[in-house]
Amino acid sequence: GTHTVYSVSVSELSESGATTSLDIQGMSLRAGQDQVTVAFVNKGAEVEQFVIDSTTEHCSCGKLSWILKLDNRTLMIKFANDTSEQEFRSILESMRKKTVAQVSTFKERTEESSATQYFQFYGYLSQQQNMLQDYVRTSTFQRAILDNHGDFVGKVVLDVGAGSGILSFFAVQAGAKHVYAVEGSGMAEHCRALIKHNKFDDKITVIHGMIEEIEVPEEVDTIISEPMGYMLYNERMLETYIHARKWLKKGGKMFPTQGTLYLAPFSDEGLFQEVCNKANFWYQTFFYGVDLSNLRSQAYAEYFKQPIVDTFDPRHLVAKPIKHTTNFLTDSEESLRDIHIDFTFYPHTAAQVHGIAFWFDVSFEGSQKTVFLSTAPSEPLTHWYQVRCLLGTPLFARPGQPIIGSVTLTSNKRQSYDVKLEMNLAGSTEKITNVLDLKNPYFRYTGSVSAPPGNQTTSPSEQYWAAADTNTASMSNGGGIYNGGATASYQQHYSKAYPSSPGFNGVYEESYN
Repeated sequence: GTHTVYSVSVSELSESGATTSLDIQGMSLRAGQDQVTVAFVNKGAEVEQFVIDSTTEHCSCGKLSWILKLDNRTLMIKFANDTSEQEFRSILESMRKKTVAQVSTFKERTEESSATQYFQFYGYLSQQQNMLQDYVRTSTFQRAILDNHGDFVGKVVLDVGAGSGILSFFAVQAGAKHVYAVEGSGMAEHCRALIKHNKFDDKITVIHGMIEEIEVPEEVDTIISEPMGYMLYNERMLETYIHARKWLKKGGKMFPTQGTLYLAPFSDEGLFQEVCNKANFWYQTFFYGVDLSNLRSQAYAEYFKQPIVDTFDPRHLVAKPIKHTTNFLTDSEESLRDIHIDFTFYPHTAAQVHGIAFWFDVSFEGSQKTVFLSTAPSEPLTHWYQVRCLLGTPLFARPGQPIIGSVTLTSNKRQSYDVKLEMNLAGSTEKITNVLDLKNPYFRYTGSVSAPPGNQTTSPSEQYWAAADTNTASMSNGGGIYNGGATASYQQHYSKAYPSSPGFNGVYEESYN
């Protein structure tokens, strides 16, 4: 039920014991099954909202006051009369008597240590900055929202995993009537501070808690979120995003709407040898007088269980990708617990296949426009990069020879997946298998992308010096070094070396011309 208590005074307690009075006139309580949503009221409007449950530290203080210890602040609430105080006391008492049988789906599927680490990680401003500075990510979200303003003007919006609140701000820019920004980490306080600083208190309400455990005051027209992890599914936030549909009105929109995982076989002898050489450290028989060699096989297995997070030249792919799509509007949480993808690839060249490469696209399917965000190796780089899963033993394939197998993602309680690869060549009974731990990737990105060897069909040396001669001729005829000649030759040299890169198309071209 909903209980409204007026004439409540609220103070914030510092570590030194000093109190600061807050501009609060009342407090409303919405009691759920195993939690209470508290909303502070000022001049008839809710100005702050948070959740308390049986784990919230609290104690009575005098006859009419209670102290609540939240994640990073301590509040003292003084009630106006005995009746209100007794009602609050009884609600706290009933929560305390709840059995542990009532556990949220998030807690059911997540180890406590993993959840603690997860929310601590996203509580850092530096991590939020890393995501905000991903130009492709942030700009695409803003464009998808603004270009579909019809799904936001006058609408109630739910922001799942709001972080700094940037998507909530975009929703308000698009004309949203009100946004409920739900954030489980301590970032909720920074989000609330940004909202106040930008004078959007009347438009955005921050709810500190997990979507599986909090109460949203009303149904919403549109849900926004950035729930994608490495290889799309890592962190298992997509399940939380889908869970949020319980607050979505019939016919409502979700941004993003669908996520598609792409996978393709790749050949990269350099990467394979790099990982092998890491394991070969353990071949040493006299390391400071110690023989390490008996651990080499264990080290080899461990390194090959690590997915590689980096980017690569698309020419490393030896066949067209296949895809697996999740529809966030219709698919269930349960469908993401175990994901099985069968594949048959047809190599377009003879190659040693070293593993499977993964990337994803998400689509924002609004009423006015569909916008895509892609992490493909052919597209500008994002903070998701791409992911490659190696086989411990390469597979040699001939052109057109079918590669048959499957990828199975099995969820675990560490907010991630175990990734099982199985593949063999058509006509062969020898199957190569590897199981990788998506929670423990190898972050390899070095800032450069190497083209696969053997792709030059003309002499690079001759090309380079022919371009240099052209530049010299251009300069001797009065052309400046940035006036066409050098720019064109360098652009040509760059595009041949890195054909998958944006190169000098767009912003780079403008800066050099």
